[in-house]
Amino acid sequence: MPKDFKCLYCDRYFSSRQAYAQHVNRTHYDINDTSLDDKDFNRINRFEEMQTGWEESLPSITNENEEYEDQNMPPASHEYEAVLENTDVVSNFSKNYDINQTSQSNFDQSDRFEESNMEDYYSFEQVSPDRFEESNIEDYDNFEQVSPEREENVMEFPNEAYADLMELFIKHNLNNKTGNAIIKFFDKHSNLSTSPLPKNIEAGRKLMDIMNVQKLPYSKHCILNYKNKEYFVYYRPIKSCIENLLSNPDIIKNFIYKYQFLQSDGETLYSEQYSGNWWKNVEASIRPEAHILSIILYSDATTTDSLGKSSLHPIYISLGNIRTWRRNKEDAKQLLGYLPILSANNEGQTSRFKRLARETFHNSLKFLLDPLFDEDGIDFKINNKNIRFFPRISTVIGDWPEACTFSLTFKSANSNYPCHFCQTHRNDLTSIRKDCIIIRNKENMQEYYNNGSAESIGLEQVYNYFWTIPNIDIYAATVPDRMHHLDLGLFRYQIEYTKELLGKSLEDKMNRRIAIIPRHPGLKIFAKGVQSIARLTASEFRDLMKVMVFVVDNLLNKDLSEVYVRWNRMYLMSRFERFTESDLENFQIAINEWADLFITLFWDCSSGMKMPKLHSWIYHIVDAIRDFGAINGYTTETYESLHKTYVKIPYRLSNKKDVEMQIMKNIRRRAMILRNQVKETKTPRALTYTAKLFIINFSNITELCNQQKNNPNINETMRKGFKEFQNCLYEYLSELKKSFTEGSLIKIFGSVTLKNGAILRATNKFHGRPWFSNIAVAMNNEELSKYQSDKGICYAQTLLITEVNVPNESPFHLVLVQWYDYRFDQNSDLYDCPLLKLVEWYNFIEIEAIEDIVHMVPRFDETNEYFVNKYLF
Repeated sequence: MPKDFKCLYCDRYFSSRQAYAQHVNRTHYDINDTSLDDKDFNRINRFEEMQTGWEESLPSITNENEEYEDQNMPPASHEYEAVLENTDVVSNFSKNYDINQTSQSNFDQSDRFEESNMEDYYSFEQVSPDRFEESNIEDYDNFEQVSPEREENVMEFPNEAYADLMELFIKHNLNNKTGNAIIKFFDKHSNLSTSPLPKNIEAGRKLMDIMNVQKLPYSKHCILNYKNKEYFVYYRPIKSCIENLLSNPDIIKNFIYKYQFLQSDGETLYSEQYSGNWWKNVEASIRPEAHILSIILYSDATTTDSLGKSSLHPIYISLGNIRTWRRNKEDAKQLLGYLPILSANNEGQTSRFKRLARETFHNSLKFLLDPLFDEDGIDFKINNKNIRFFPRISTVIGDWPEACTFSLTFKSANSNYPCHFCQTHRNDLTSIRKDCIIIRNKENMQEYYNNGSAESIGLEQVYNYFWTIPNIDIYAATVPDRMHHLDLGLFRYQIEYTKELLGKSLEDKMNRRIAIIPRHPGLKIFAKGVQSIARLTASEFRDLMKVMVFVVDNLLNKDLSEVYVRWNRMYLMSRFERFTESDLENFQIAINEWADLFITLFWDCSSGMKMPKLHSWIYHIVDAIRDFGAINGYTTETYESLHKTYVKIPYRLSNKKDVEMQIMKNIRRRAMILRNQVKETKTPRALTYTAKLFIINFSNITELCNQQKNNPNINETMRKGFKEFQNCLYEYLSELKKSFTEGSLIKIFGSVTLKNGAILRATNKFHGRPWFSNIAVAMNNEELSKYQSDKGICYAQTLLITEVNVPNESPFHLVLVQWYDYRFDQNSDLYDCPLLKLVEWYNFIEIEAIEDIVHMVPRFDETNEYFVNKYLF
C-alpha cells in the first residue's frame, strides 16, 4: 500500500507528494531547511554506490508509470531507477518462513528509491475486470442473521502466516483462484510437515466470519414491508462505530473536547468546527463537566456497476471533534450502514410513492441514530478512561438532492421555493437582498407541516425526524458542499456557457490550447481537450480551473478572461483553513464580484439564472463558516472515495445475491485486518538524486559538452544546457575561489528531491516527453536591489542537475538554469500572475536556494511570453 508523506516539521501527513509540498510551502515557509553535514552526504554517496551495485544484479525492469531513463543517452551513462511496489506481498510471508531471502533483501533496499506519485493501487478504476471473473461466491441460500454474540469463541488467527495470508487476500481484493494458488505455492515450497495455512481461501473467510471481534458487529433490520416485499437497513450499531473511531490512538491525538474561542489581531477566527458558533451555543446548553460529541453524517446513493442498473445508499459518520486534516483521512470515517432503496416499478412518480420513500428514509435514520439520544449523555472510553459525552448531530454532508432528502424540501430546482436554507422564491434567487431572506428553521417549518400547508413553501408533508433531536437545525446543518456546489456545479456551468459563447470554431481553438498546456506535478493534461463535460470528474474540473484563465486569454473578450480570474480568486479563498471576520467580508466580496459578472456574461445561456446552488453559495456559505468553521471541514471531496471501498469493490466481489449482507461481511473482514495496522509514513529527504545520466572526471568536461551540445537526439533545452555548462561551472567555482583538482567528479542527474519534497526534473524523456522544471528562487537582499522580483522571488528554467565532488570539499549540489525576466518594466502582472520572458542569462545556483517548482504557461499566440501559474492548489 502506498505510504503517506509525513511532514518533517509537524504531525500532519498527506496522501500525495504534491499536497505535501504545498503544505510545506504554505505552513512552514519560514523554517530553514535542515542542513546536511559531510556525514549525510557521504551516506548518500555510499547509498548511490550500493544502488548501482544491486541494480546491476536485477533483471530488466520496465515500469510504465515512471520513465526516468533518458533513452537517447549512451547506455554506459544510464542508471535506471527501479520503482518496486507492494513489497508486503513478499515480506509478510518471509517473516517466519525462509522463502526467497535474496529477493527479499533486494525488495527491502528498493524502499530507498523515489516513489512514483501514482494513483492508489487499490482504487476501483485500476482493478482489472479479469480480477473479478471468478467471484468470491459464498453460499447464502441458508443465511441466518449473524448476531454480535457468537457461540464460537475464536478470537484470533491460528498463527501469523495464516493472518498474513488473509491480509494479503483481502487487502488486494484477490479472487478465490488466486488465493488458492498462493496457498498451493506456499505448501509446495515451504518444506513444512504441517501447513500453517487454511486448506483454501473459503475456509479462511469462514474462520474470519465466526471470530468474536469487539466493535465489529453488523446486522439488518426490517424497516418496511411494502407490496409483499421487505426492505432492510443493513447497519453497524452507531455506538460501535464511534468506539472504533475513539480506539484509534492517532485520532485521539487530534481530538478536541471543548469549544475554543480563537482570535487573530483582535478578530474572531473560524477554523475548526469547535471554533464555530454552533459548538459554542450547544456547549452552553449542557453540563459544564460533560463534552460535546459532534456527529457528522454523510450519505449518497451510488451505482454499483458501470451500467447504473443497481444502486446502494451508504451512510457514513465521522466526528467534528477530530481536526479537519485528520478527519479527512479515510480511517477517520465509519460506514454506518446501507439505507433501503424502494423499488419504484411503475409508480415512481406518484406522490404516494415519493412520500413513502421519504418516510422510509427518515424512519431508517431514526432507527440508526436514536441510540445516541436515549440517555442523558453517553460514556465512551478514551485512553482507558470513561468520559461523558452528549452526542449531537452537527452537519450533514451530501449533494443537493441528498440535502433536500434530509431537510424534506422539494428536490426540483424548478419548484417555487427550491432552497433548503431559506424561503426565497425561485424568481428572486439571485436578486434578493440579504436582509430580506427568511431562513427556514424547525419552528416555522413545523408550523407549515401542522397546518397541512407544507407544500406551499416547498416542503414535503412528511414529519422530519430531525425535529425531535436536540441542538440541530437541519436546514442550516445541510451545509453547502464545495465539490457539488462549485466543482461539479457552478464551474461546470461556467465551462458549458463558455463553449456556448465561443461557438464551434473558437471552441476547437480552446481545446487545442488545453491540449498543449505544459505538464506539472499533480496536474492532469487533457491531451484531446475537453471532449465530454458530462464525463469529467470533480478532480478534472479542479484541474481545468487551474489553467482556464490562460486558455481563454484573448480568445473572445476581456470579460470572459475576467470571469475566470474572479472565479479563481473566490475558489482559492474558499480553501482557506481559517477565516477572520475580515477574511469573511473579503470572501463575500469575491463571491459577489464573480457572481455579478457570471450572471451578466452568461445571462442568455441560462433561463434567468434560477439556480439554487448559485443562490446558496452567494447567500449562505459565509454563515455556514461562522457556524461550523472553514469549508474544508465539510466538503465531500474526501468522502467520495469511500464508495470504492464500501460499495463498488465489495459489490464486484459478491455473487450479486443478498448483496448488502455479503458486502457487510467483506467490510468486516477488511476491518479485522486493518484494525491493528499502523499507517506507514515517510518524509521525503532533500537532495535525493535519481535517474543518473553521466559520471565524468573533470578532465572530460570539454569532450562531453562538445558531444552533447550538438546531439540531435536530445531536447533543445538540454543541448542549450551542455552549451553553457562548462563556462558557467568554472564561473561558479571561481566566485567561491575553488578549483578542480585530481579526482574531481561531476555527476549529472535527471531529477532530485527539493527541501519541500517536490521533485525537480531535467530529463530528455519522462513519460515519453521532455520535462525541464521551472523554479522559484529566493533572492538574497543584495540581489533584490538589482532585479525586478515577485516579492523576493525570481524565476528560472532548469537545464541540468548536477553534483560536483571535489576532494576534501563537501559536495556542491547545483542546478544550471536559464533565467526569466519580467515582460515589461512595470505592471507586468496579468490575471494576477507575473508575465515573464526568457532571457539569455545562464548560471549555476545551489539547489538549497530553490523555493519550489512552478508551473509556467506560455501565452498563446504570443512569442516568448510566459505566465507564472498562481492558481495551483
